[in-house]
Amino acid sequence: MKITFCGAAGTTTGSKHLIEVNGARLLLDCGLYQGRRSEALERNRHFPFDPAKIDAVILSHAHIDHSGNLPHLCRRGFTGNIHATPATRDLCSIMLPDAAKIHEYDIGWLNRHRKRDDLPLLDPSYTVRDAEECMRQFVSVSYNRPLPVADGVRMTFIDAGHVLGSAQVLLDIEDRETGKKTRLLFSGDVGRPQNDLLDSAAPSDGVDVVIMESTYGGRRHEHSAETSDHICRLIREIQQRRSRLIIPAFALERTQQLLFTLDKLRSEHCFAPVPTFVDSPLAVRATEIFRLHLEDLKEEVRDAVFMRQDPFGFEGLHLVRSVDESKALNKVKGPSIIISASGMAESGRILHHLRNHVGNPENIILFVGYCAENTLGWKLRSGHKKVNILGDEFEVRAQIETLDAFSGHADHDELLAYFDRIEGPKRRVFLVHGEKDRSEALRAALAERHPEGRIEVAELLGTAEL
Repeated sequence: MKITFCGAAGTTTGSKHLIEVNGARLLLDCGLYQGRRSEALERNRHFPFDPAKIDAVILSHAHIDHSGNLPHLCRRGFTGNIHATPATRDLCSIMLPDAAKIHEYDIGWLNRHRKRDDLPLLDPSYTVRDAEECMRQFVSVSYNRPLPVADGVRMTFIDAGHVLGSAQVLLDIEDRETGKKTRLLFSGDVGRPQNDLLDSAAPSDGVDVVIMESTYGGRRHEHSAETSDHICRLIREIQQRRSRLIIPAFALERTQQLLFTLDKLRSEHCFAPVPTFVDSPLAVRATEIFRLHLEDLKEEVRDAVFMRQDPFGFEGLHLVRSVDESKALNKVKGPSIIISASGMAESGRILHHLRNHVGNPENIILFVGYCAENTLGWKLRSGHKKVNILGDEFEVRAQIETLDAFSGHADHDELLAYFDRIEGPKRRVFLVHGEKDRSEALRAALAERHPEGRIEVAELLGTAEL
């Protein structure tokens, strides 16, 4: 058996891990690389393997850095099954066409500049039609339902607690060549145990090999009480200034968690009611899918929805769908909260809100999750005084705030606790989905905690024979 780390090794985006055993080639995730435009375009256009020779894809969850290159994979000749949980399948049905639409727009934008510079024009790697057609290859598999996916390989999804439908992947593998049996665990992205909406990541047993995320190795999130105080303070500030709180947030999970928190704090009279706008058609549709998969939410959230105390539809909340409604937000008088995608501020309507408001010192821009290096969100979080937004340079005068407690990723201590709940010899552990310093910080802690295992930071295109 051989593992090749084809993405999310030394970085947090573009998750792809290839497993070859018994003549089969299984791909764990097929995500988009996000970062510098030219580098991202190049990485996403070229696979380090032949897509037509992949037998099956096993998808951990719907986030675009894990699922976004599936339409391209199918367009390039992959015809096998894409295994995912029911909620992941439903979320991908809206997220993949949306990502394709953004990709086609980006290529159009690049081509206008390339034409001006007399350079060859580019074709999109995939289209909205490709995204819609690849959905036909999805096979839904619920948690804890073992399924044969290749000769000698049985797959089981267990809850990862990261986003709706997110899964850890257990592979029970019998290597026909050696007769050796191995249980491999791919963590996907590990959620936080205090998540308001989802249960914690499920424990596992008998695990021999672990492929584990390390996004927040060496870093710890704020406590929830500090987070509530921080949000209340910011909202009271914009109410006093009669300005705006702008929150770049991923359409999936982060937006819904924010709504849940705002509803809770509002009901506790932490701040006076303030108009709140979710300006993301994708986030609106994702919220509707949350209501379709109440079985994946915590019991208290299910009860709240059933009792019509809907945390995703409180008084004063406006779900913005049309472009005209989005543009009209610029004319809203008085204090307001605008939640808009994407969370890394790389695409979507958030770019227009940042263009209009990043130069006003009365406004607050709040980041509530991880931003990959070189994205616009990362630059704002890192204190850049000037940024480029949609081709124009803007001076950053707005107040920039961060709240990593909203992250869907477990922090350093939570990752260690997650690792402790993985029972078995754990002879080999490969750390992925982290910047190199974060992965190394987690590797050092795990090596001290688990000296009998071999803990390694995966290298891009590195291989491991097992």
